[in-house]
Amino acid sequence: MQIELPKELVDQAAVDPGAVYQVAVLPAETKDTADDGHDTASSADASAPSSTADQPEPPVEEGEIRTVTIDTLGDQGDGITRVERGFVVIVADAKPDEEVTVEIDTVQSNVAFASIVEQEES
Repeated sequence: MQIELPKELVDQAAVDPGAVYQVAVLPAETKDTADDGHDTASSADASAPSSTADQPEPPVEEGEIRTVTIDTLGDQGDGITRVERGFVVIVADAKPDEEVTVEIDTVQSNVAFASIVEQEES
């Protein structure tokens, strides 16, 4: 993960360009909690998934057809490829360096699963 810092922090020597830092990602303080110190969010809000602004949408959709090259094999023997932003797509019955046309079957926030619809002849 890469985090962009305001130029002012670098200019003020608060951070050193090129240095590695450990960071924590904390929920933003809302106006309600900042004003009186009491959290007015309901328990339903607290368990709600983070907004789409916090995490980009996956770059693939269910039913989408793509031609990909398999990078490696996963622990279960399935082919693994990466698409935009390094998003992982797992392809059943595919082998490394194989170029295949796949249909995206299932999309999760961090991985998609696909099946081969056409294999290139070698």
